[in-house]
Amino acid sequence: MTQRDRSTVALDAAAKGIIEQLQEDGRRPYATIGKAVGLSEAAVRQRVQRLQESGVIQIVAVTDPLQVGFRRQAMIGLRADGDLNVLAEQVAAIPEVDYVVVTAGSFDVLVEVVCEDDEHLLAVLNDTIRALPGVRSTETFVYLRLHKQLYNWGTR
Repeated sequence: MTQRDRSTVALDAAAKGIIEQLQEDGRRPYATIGKAVGLSEAAVRQRVQRLQESGVIQIVAVTDPLQVGFRRQAMIGLRADGDLNVLAEQVAAIPEVDYVVVTAGSFDVLVEVVCEDDEHLLAVLNDTIRALPGVRSTETFVYLRLHKQLYNWGTR
């Protein structure tokens, strides 16, 4: 499902509170969340299920790529011709890709990849991404050190 296909879900104060609690700790017990937002454990469970089914949230384990054998991360800027949505979907299907956005500015699409090493990055870039129809040029930004990556921006 693309971002465009999703309809906006109205979030009340309780739903926003649940989301913020889960952003702090995705394993927080429903009873604890319920106390924080003023709902029963069962109500929180139902709300979380609805938030997941509607695509508002997903609860996942976030790993440190270095600790699980992925020594090379990079952001790749693509300049392209043709339908950017089609290209973005093709790029999103590549297993090493974990982030794809269609952008305005110098690049048409930004892609984040997680690879085992430089040889793996080169193969993904040269054999897969650059081979896609419509890719005119790429620019690769290799990550030397990750200083900040958070998922707790709240619901504002």
